[in-house]
Amino acid sequence: MEVGPYAGRPFPPVAVPPARPGPWPVVAAVLLGCWTVAVAVPGELVGWLADQVRLATGLDRVVWLWPVVAAVTVLLAGVPALLLALLTRSGAVRATGRAWLAGLLALGALTGLRALPPVHHEAYLAALAATAALLAVVLPRLVRGPAPAAGTGPAGPVPAAPPAVTWLAVAAGLATLLPWAWFGALGGLLETVLAAAAAAAVGVLAGALLGAPFWAHLAGGPPHRPARLVLVGGLVAGVTLLLLAAGTGQSGAQLPALLTLPPLGFALAALQAPALRAGGPAGTAPVRWLVGLAAFGPLAFADPEEITLLLATTRDVPFWVAVAAAAGLAVAALLAVAYGVLLARPRGRAPSRPVAAATAGVLLAGAALVHLGPGQPGLHGERLLVVLREQADLGGVPAGGAGQAGRDARAREVYRRLVATAERTQAGLRRDLSRLGLDPTPYYLVNAIEVDGGPAVRAWLSRRPEVDRVLLSQRLRPLPAGAPTSRGDQPAPSGPAWNVSLLRADRVWSQLGVTGVGIVVGSSDSGVDGRHPALAGGFRGGDDSWYDPWDHTRAPTDQGGHGTHTTGSAVGRDGIGVAPGASWVGCVNLDRNLGSPARYLDCLQFMLAPFPAGGDPFTDGRPERAPQVLTNSWGCPPIEGCDPAALRPAADALDAAGIFVVAAAGNTGPYCRSIEDPPATYPDVFTVGATDRDRQVADFSSRGPVPGAAKPDVVAPGVGVLSAMPGGGYATLDGTSMAAPQVAGVVALMWSANPALIGDLERTRRILRDTAVPAGATYASRKPADACGGDVNITGAGLVDAYAAVRAAR
Repeated sequence: MEVGPYAGRPFPPVAVPPARPGPWPVVAAVLLGCWTVAVAVPGELVGWLADQVRLATGLDRVVWLWPVVAAVTVLLAGVPALLLALLTRSGAVRATGRAWLAGLLALGALTGLRALPPVHHEAYLAALAATAALLAVVLPRLVRGPAPAAGTGPAGPVPAAPPAVTWLAVAAGLATLLPWAWFGALGGLLETVLAAAAAAAVGVLAGALLGAPFWAHLAGGPPHRPARLVLVGGLVAGVTLLLLAAGTGQSGAQLPALLTLPPLGFALAALQAPALRAGGPAGTAPVRWLVGLAAFGPLAFADPEEITLLLATTRDVPFWVAVAAAAGLAVAALLAVAYGVLLARPRGRAPSRPVAAATAGVLLAGAALVHLGPGQPGLHGERLLVVLREQADLGGVPAGGAGQAGRDARAREVYRRLVATAERTQAGLRRDLSRLGLDPTPYYLVNAIEVDGGPAVRAWLSRRPEVDRVLLSQRLRPLPAGAPTSRGDQPAPSGPAWNVSLLRADRVWSQLGVTGVGIVVGSSDSGVDGRHPALAGGFRGGDDSWYDPWDHTRAPTDQGGHGTHTTGSAVGRDGIGVAPGASWVGCVNLDRNLGSPARYLDCLQFMLAPFPAGGDPFTDGRPERAPQVLTNSWGCPPIEGCDPAALRPAADALDAAGIFVVAAAGNTGPYCRSIEDPPATYPDVFTVGATDRDRQVADFSSRGPVPGAAKPDVVAPGVGVLSAMPGGGYATLDGTSMAAPQVAGVVALMWSANPALIGDLERTRRILRDTAVPAGATYASRKPADACGGDVNITGAGLVDAYAAVRAAR
């Protein structure tokens, strides 16, 4: 037995350092972070692109798309996050797994809200606010971990953030709002309030996930290393914010948040440094303010319905959203660096409370000045179209005789009945709407009133006995700068364009001596360049031949180019138009390639009874000045506010007035029943599909049948059609939009050749069908279901033959 100083006494306790975890948990966390980002970001992009493809091809929106995307993302990334939270010994790594698991669960719950239709944006924002607030209560309890080890965080209640840190967070949030205040525009009042509530709830949720316990685990025990916390904690917080961003906003609105929110994780980590020096991490206030203000930008200043590939070809909303998101990313990166240098360096210290508060005040004033100056101030919410139950009775309208005089008599009687019905049935409702300051705009072609208002006004109106239904009437938000005018880069043709020759219209000019003289074609589209050499001579002129309900221009203009191209195909000279001797009048119903039920009605009313600039459609209409033929290369889908019957009374009234209405079938083929949007679906509208040079129906050409009728009626060239563009040039475009005006031109030739046929719509339709030549049907596949019930629903009666139709008309 050894004898020594400790003989017979116990050994003193030996301080054993805690076991340091190996590097593998950290490696696993890094790999999981990369995996989570690799799963979440492509999932959001693929989901949005799937939405856009279905929108562009005219397919119905898939309600289950986003819930499935959410479920796949949560499953693929959530299981590893759960294992990381449960199986590792490192407190920091376990806190990382818990934060990402909570973020994924939040993503799953919030993303599922996108099953709500985009047109009901207020309902979505309200659901987002309620769900995020509920998750802020439930998730921390669901994924709660052990308390931080002694000395790594606050004992007892979570301390409040130092006032200066909170003000710095407010200043950072306002800085991220600056690009949105400049490049974006607000919606309606209720929409803006709900966006603020939703953003605040998302901020509260972020504060619950990235609160004091999270930062205490990431900071570790003293001595704290702020620089390490900024790098490591910033990365972990950034991935968590990316998951929240992925679930915040309707389809498309979450994409800019994916860029701007994650870098703010580094700024949030830097804001913890002053509190850690004081003994513990800051509370949730800095996280709530910074994330809430940053989320408010994309939620409030961008309409998700306008973040679409359909507008991505010009400098429209998608372009400016991308600019705002890129600027927000730059601001977030600068904030991370600036706050890291200011707060996380060894001798860094926070500014005093007055300085931090003054900084926030300056940025608030700057955001307001930017919005009111170079920004787009005001509220630009959607409007409502109130359709009344009683529509005008147009039965028994006198024929009035053959030819132009008979057509004019019918148009006058139809106009009289429509106006009388609207005045009688709308009077009480219009008084109530005016008294409430809802800015009513009455219509008579469809007995309807457009008003301001959100869901509450819509519910109130829907309960009124004289109201049939209330539709959304979409309103575009303004842009910080107008899109450049679309121009053509091709020269004028040296002779008749190939499509004109395929229809044999050039033979009508040379052999029959008919060019359309005496007939007026009405174009409702993006506008018309009235100074184009191929169109200037054909403008009818006078004070009632041009109407622009969007911008109230006084002379024919066109920025998009679509309307100039279609009008040129109908009546353009220099070989591009089917009826170069006909005149034209124009109306703007599309702005930036989008419309609304009210704007479509504005132009159709103008076509039934033109009125002078600044005139009242109800009292100043001149039905005897109505064009004989209308070409319409547009459709009104549900995303713009139309239901299938929205414009049916308008089509019926134009038919009763003896006005021949031509409409494009749409470009959502080769699917059957893809002729879906009014007015192409109506039986009294002559619907036109598109063919190529070989008389084969284009794959994109929409097909029938439609309820109660076979559609399209006929087909015409619509692939590689050369026509006019703004600025005097020419361009080649594809689409049923290009085919429809050529049929309107053929009708102009027929009625010019035989004026007694003017207004005889049934005989004109019969001649067009009977003289059409066979066209080749194309199919989506060889399956019987893709035959669309027969070739008549793909080719209609066949390819229009202008020469045969004019001879038969004579």
